[in-house]
Amino acid sequence: MVVSEIRRCLNEGIEFQGELLNFRKDGAPLYNRLRLIPMHGDDGFVTHVIGIQLFSEANIDLSNVSYPVYKQQSNHKPNIQEMNSASHEHIPKIQSSEYCGILQLSDEVLAHNILSRLSPRDVASIGSVCTRMHQLTKNDHLRKMVCQNAWGRDVTVRLEMSTKMLGWGRLARELTTLEAASWRKFTVGGRVEPSRCNFSACAVGNRLVLFGGEGVNMQPMDDTFVLNLESAKPEWRRVKVSASPPGRWGHTLSWLNGSWLVVFGGCGQQGLLNDVFVLDLDAKQPTWREVASEGPPLPRSWHSSCTLDGSKLVVSGGCTESGVLLSDTFLLDLTKEKPAWKEIPTSWSPPSRLGHTLSVFGKTKLFMFGGLAKSGSLRLRSSDAYTMDAGEDTPQWRQLATTGFPSIGPPPRLDHVTVSLPCGRIIIFGGSIAGLHSPSQLFLLDPAEEKPTWRILNVPGQPPKFAWGHSTCVVGGTRVLVLGGHTGEEWILNELHELCLASRPAEDE
Repeated sequence: MVVSEIRRCLNEGIEFQGELLNFRKDGAPLYNRLRLIPMHGDDGFVTHVIGIQLFSEANIDLSNVSYPVYKQQSNHKPNIQEMNSASHEHIPKIQSSEYCGILQLSDEVLAHNILSRLSPRDVASIGSVCTRMHQLTKNDHLRKMVCQNAWGRDVTVRLEMSTKMLGWGRLARELTTLEAASWRKFTVGGRVEPSRCNFSACAVGNRLVLFGGEGVNMQPMDDTFVLNLESAKPEWRRVKVSASPPGRWGHTLSWLNGSWLVVFGGCGQQGLLNDVFVLDLDAKQPTWREVASEGPPLPRSWHSSCTLDGSKLVVSGGCTESGVLLSDTFLLDLTKEKPAWKEIPTSWSPPSRLGHTLSVFGKTKLFMFGGLAKSGSLRLRSSDAYTMDAGEDTPQWRQLATTGFPSIGPPPRLDHVTVSLPCGRIIIFGGSIAGLHSPSQLFLLDPAEEKPTWRILNVPGQPPKFAWGHSTCVVGGTRVLVLGGHTGEEWILNELHELCLASRPAEDE
């Protein structure tokens, strides 16, 4: 309540006065009388806020009476001298009905019914309130429940490997603060032959999978390669499949539940495609199987796709055979016995585009960024961001009004990398960028904020010189793998750059 009241007063530019109950490190309670006074400039806008706080002992028996989290002051506005001379002996006695009985609850009720429903950041803050809360919030099982409720079961399953050495408390902190983020470069064995570009790659557990691509003389490729990062010496190997989709490039490859993959669209030998193929990577005899679906979208390439709930394929935009840019959004539920494409009807759509990114945050929300977008009669690189909640009865695209310093946000780009963090924030980097901007510069955004603000994320280590969306994978929710370097037009897929979002257990040993 108190935070909401403070936020309301700051947003409205009015004075706040209130009394909070806080705790010392040893758990002893104390009062914090807080006053926030906005200072206005000549133009009437708030330029500064003066904060005054006074602490005094709180004579409260916590074993018999629970505490007031926040007490609104009267309409009388005392001056600073009155605040300094005030004594808690004159504070009116608060009736028990104004108290919250949270400290009288059992540990089991506190953990399962209250703390587990909070965000990881809030649980970490509550852990500093008193000794009892500190002990409760240290429990790793509670921290896992908190992460699962906040981020979803699918996300926590992917994070299981990272928690074996770190623990859920530390992992949640590092993914929230990004304090341990760093770049590293390493090499792997094996070969992806013939050489190619414009392939698509994604992660299945701790394995990287690469499909298709554009070979010599624009030859569409139809082979599948896998790189097992759990191996002592990871190396690329060709997957022996009994059947493959038609060769293609400019397509998308997405991960489904378990060990399943889905391919859509792209440019093939006979032109653009709109077919769907799925593969179970763990099958005894892996086989690409075409999914017969009703009402498919137009054939396209350089579109963007993602998956919802690990089973629903979402496709957006791209380019048609005649070079027309698209602005539609389609959804295909692959759990249905007879899957049928459904166009998501919206009263307004972002300008048509290709080379953009589409990612999921907050379980059901879509985030679109950048691409080569239509602007009048021109096609320009974009830095616009859009969101849609696919869980709503009538989903609608909305342009995200973002702010940032020193510029509005990332420079316009296409074929870039978008990483959706478990906590719902978004990282943007790489791609084809106009001007002299560095592709390795990282930009961070929380699209769920009331006023989303771009921030620059400075990460130590050795970043890649180039990074492309179609050749970058997110592994286990904590590792971003950028495939390959360049020697002229040739890709070197044995060179990988890794953005580690959390501490690596091996480095702590």
